[in-house]
Amino acid sequence: MADKETGGTPGAGSSPYDNQQDERTLEMRRPRASYLDSEDDLGSGTTGLGNDAYVPPTEQMYRPEPVYGAEPAGAVAAEERAPAKVRRGTLDLGLFVLRAVVGAILVVHGLQKLVGLWNGPGLDGFEATLRDAGYQQPAVLAIAGAVGEVAAGGLLILGLLTPFAAAAIVAIMVNAVLFKHELEPGYQFFASESSGVEYEILLVACAVALVLTGPGRIAVDGRRGWATRPFLGSFVVLLLGVAAGVCLWIFGR
Repeated sequence: MADKETGGTPGAGSSPYDNQQDERTLEMRRPRASYLDSEDDLGSGTTGLGNDAYVPPTEQMYRPEPVYGAEPAGAVAAEERAPAKVRRGTLDLGLFVLRAVVGAILVVHGLQKLVGLWNGPGLDGFEATLRDAGYQQPAVLAIAGAVGEVAAGGLLILGLLTPFAAAAIVAIMVNAVLFKHELEPGYQFFASESSGVEYEILLVACAVALVLTGPGRIAVDGRRGWATRPFLGSFVVLLLGVAAGVCLWIFGR
């Protein structure tokens, strides 16, 4: 580079330090191109910084350090959404005992009427009783009643089709209560009396309770909805049982 004071001869009357300072001054005065001279530079792969591709700055995400022994947030949210497991305690065992006792009583009384076990009347004696009560088809009703008691009691013990079995017991016991009331007018409750309905009312109450509560999990139907969560269907089945008993008494005589 020529020096004005030395007549254009570089290095004459000047030091190397002055030459370096002049070069730095000229370099600082040069216009610097912006990182992106135009909108076309966005996709050109070159920037004002050189031929290197433009790399956008990356955003650093804050991630909290895991705490030892703590559960992840997703697992906690999943546990909150999951339904809580209901502890039933001894409820299922109590329902099983109730079913077994009521079912066994119905089976015993049905076998007395069906085959005459345990000093029972048998089909002939049961048919005569129904005829005296004024039923139109005593022979058919005797078989249906005896078989119905045995079948309903067995299903109740097993916990199979429990609402329908209990509703059948309700229908049978409704006729039994009305039959005893027909034998002797007036309401007599205690079983020690000739037409006392204490026993029949107890069986009706147990059958109604089983229709409304379900058989519990210790049953063949333990996995069905009506076993642990009976609702509107139980009321419908119960009403059908009561209606069947009343209709049999009204239209079967």
